[in-house]
Amino acid sequence: MERGLDVWVRERCVPPDEDELAGLAREFQILITLLTDPVTERVLSSGIRMVAQMAGGYDNIDLPAATRHRVVVTNTPDALTESTAELTWALILAVARHIVIADQYTRQGRFKAWDATAFLGAELSGKSMGILGAGRIGTRVGEIACAFRMSLLYYDLVPSERLDSLGARHVSLTEVLREADVLSLHLPLTPETKALIGEKELRLMKPSAIIVNAARGSIVDEDALVKALKEGWIAGAGFDVYEKEPKVHPDLLGMSNVVLLPHIGSATREARSAMSRAVAENVLAFVEGRRPPNILNPEVL
Repeated sequence: MERGLDVWVRERCVPPDEDELAGLAREFQILITLLTDPVTERVLSSGIRMVAQMAGGYDNIDLPAATRHRVVVTNTPDALTESTAELTWALILAVARHIVIADQYTRQGRFKAWDATAFLGAELSGKSMGILGAGRIGTRVGEIACAFRMSLLYYDLVPSERLDSLGARHVSLTEVLREADVLSLHLPLTPETKALIGEKELRLMKPSAIIVNAARGSIVDEDALVKALKEGWIAGAGFDVYEKEPKVHPDLLGMSNVVLLPHIGSATREARSAMSRAVAENVLAFVEGRRPPNILNPEVL
């Protein structure tokens, strides 16, 4: 490398376990990690100096432990905003208009004539978009909703100036659940947000509502979600992430009103290139004694 860095690339697709990561942490000073890598206190106490996460989220990293052991942690928060927001809208449209099952129907040769009652979906214009989490991605999803002439309401601990400027209402979680025709999840996974959407919350939603999750699977209690879909508490769901990822709740697999994707929110050439550049910039800044642009625990410097 031009900067004199000795780089080793792990080429296996199966995520490493804690034992393997701890071994690598003893051998290298910097780890470039993915969201599937368990960066535990054991890993962080093995001599590593920096963890450069190639993702926006970092719930796989024990950040307090990293700070205790003076390990710098960075992420790539801006690189995947557009790609994940667009993927969220792909899910919304696919669920609302039955795109996946209509595609399958056509491919199977079952399309014989135009049918006035086939695959009747829901228009989004004039409907209500509820956003949980008004960060970069949630805000961008809200901006796109305006093009569909949807009204906006959102729940977040901190008000969003940008969403407010678009006419969005900053309301309670209960209000979002009750009023949203489309509920889109964009919260980080924390102890407070784990299983935030359970049976109680799903029962508050409209029978015609759809829920979309491109954030973290464990925000939703999937057993409760399955019950809600089977009993008609909500109309449909679109998920890119799962509670026990990569495992998907078996009951979801057989539901025609659910669209399921294999965690591809950031899977665009543009986003992955930007993520790679952001990781490199964070690492080079650290090596050169500068403050990494996306440091999560600056107190260790």
